[in-house]
Amino acid sequence: VAWGHAKYGGDSSAVRDELKGVVQIQSTGRAFAAILEDGSVITWGDACSGGDSSAVRDQLKGVLQIQATEKAFAAILEDGSVVTWGNADGGGYSSAVQDQLKGVQQIQATREAFAAILADGSVVTWGYGGDCSAVQDQLRGVQQIQATVTAFAAILEDGSVLPWGNAYEGGDSSAVQDQLKGVQQIQATCEAFAAILADGSVVTWGDAYNGGDSSAVRDQLEGVQQIQAAGGAFAAILQDGSVITWGDADCGGDSAAVREYLKGVVQIQATFFAFAAILEDGSVVAWGHAKYGGDSSAVRDELKGVVQI
Repeated sequence: VAWGHAKYGGDSSAVRDELKGVVQIQSTGRAFAAILEDGSVITWGDACSGGDSSAVRDQLKGVLQIQATEKAFAAILEDGSVVTWGNADGGGYSSAVQDQLKGVQQIQATREAFAAILADGSVVTWGYGGDCSAVQDQLRGVQQIQATVTAFAAILEDGSVLPWGNAYEGGDSSAVQDQLKGVQQIQATCEAFAAILADGSVVTWGDAYNGGDSSAVRDQLEGVQQIQAAGGAFAAILQDGSVITWGDADCGGDSAAVREYLKGVVQIQATFFAFAAILEDGSVVAWGHAKYGGDSSAVRDELKGVVQI
């Protein structure tokens, strides 16, 4: 069932009869793509943003996973190959690297580019701003890739990190490169990265205002279990169930107003401008921009027994 702006995915009536046995849905900024039980794909929404997959429909068989940029989709098939569609400059055109896209295990996306991890741990990129040629020889044994709006960061098998893309939005980690050892996980805002190390500490880089500078809370970032990201801020859950935030205050980077309630936190979810935390007792605490999810006071009494957001 779809709702919202009809032109941008809110109206699925044209494909309603085909939307049966849906197992997964992915979205660009203005379109949806649904994987059915038989491995086929149904799309709807803005045609220029991936809502029209008619040109590749015959190829979309045995689809396992779909990833999306702002205006294009990339599907991994059972045989490890990839099918793309949508805006050509935004990742919808992969012909230049199609012969390299074999044994694909995982795909990550910035706003306009894709990066695929192959079975041998190497990486193939396409789309605007995704060029990894400057670090291609170092991209070996890649375990995971995370992305901001214009940059990628890969965790290698030795626990080090290799970024590329827009230097100001996470593509350059030279200032903290010697600290990026034993990296377990990376999370990203729109313009910055945060890496959790094996010892539970955190290293950040990218745009300072949007979470790339965690110096104000560095001493508190110990025993970090999980990090969630809004558009311009990070929220870290510590071992004791408390939460530390940093980044743009308008995006939830300042949680001082609710700090006393952030105890026994088990999960955090985010919009672009706000965070919502589920506590052990099933209640919810929200903060950030009031208009965009940061104020849950109107439904606070109903938020009981919450298991997922």
